[in-house]
Amino acid sequence: MQSSDKKKAIVVVSFGSTYEETVKKSIESTENKIRTAFPGYDVFRAFTSRMVIRRLSERGIQVDTEKQAIERLQAEGYQEVYVQPLHIVAGEEYDKVKKIVVEYAHAKDKAFERIVIGRPLLFYMGQEEKPDDYLIVIDAVKNQLAKLEKDQAIVFMGHGGVHPANAAYAVLQMKLEQAGLEHAYVYTVEGFPSLDNVLEKLQKQQVRKVALLPFMLVAGDHAQNDMAGDEPDSAKSQLLAAGFEVEAYLYGLGENAAIQDIYVQHLRDAMQQPGHKCHKK
Repeated sequence: MQSSDKKKAIVVVSFGSTYEETVKKSIESTENKIRTAFPGYDVFRAFTSRMVIRRLSERGIQVDTEKQAIERLQAEGYQEVYVQPLHIVAGEEYDKVKKIVVEYAHAKDKAFERIVIGRPLLFYMGQEEKPDDYLIVIDAVKNQLAKLEKDQAIVFMGHGGVHPANAAYAVLQMKLEQAGLEHAYVYTVEGFPSLDNVLEKLQKQQVRKVALLPFMLVAGDHAQNDMAGDEPDSAKSQLLAAGFEVEAYLYGLGENAAIQDIYVQHLRDAMQQPGHKCHKK
């Protein structure tokens, strides 16, 4: 607990997962890294997925939504609150978090002295003296990767979707090439680039071996089924059917200590920004 009179909190918000082991490896380990980096703050967990929260509740595990977590902090008298999303892009799930932070930041009453949201993993692209989050993340992920032979490739699976922010995955592909990782590719489960886009590139490059990795915080349902499952429509099955040798690795980004450090830095950046001063009557 805190030693100062002012109650300060950090809410670490992720989509969440029903896979207990991957929550420990990816989410809890990142929360612990944040807890160690900011000893003057109480650290709380929240998930944005209502489906995940509901399924966990059926098992007797209670996790707050982003709204419930902030409401709880307000009720318990916290004055300074920082909200750090563990989302990959500033998409639909991030928007949920930003919405409630902005509502509290501009509230006329029942508000905090200060409430600020940090940025997700991929946000800035190196323009206007901002950091290049993409190249920083690529460097962090590179540490996990062995040197590739000419006939080998790495294929990352992102989530994707219809939100405009999911264009980040196409930017990531360009940034991988910019970083000299010509045999690293990105596809998304629900958007662009698609696995078909990547398959075409692999065939053109005469790739023989493919390593599949999730570009997601946790190696949960999408990683275990859509990416590495034995069903005919999984990425692994489709790549095998196309004649590639395939190895699937079930490591969420949240298990990577260097990725955890990036979230810590994004939170530190949020603390240093002017932020919102909330108004009280």
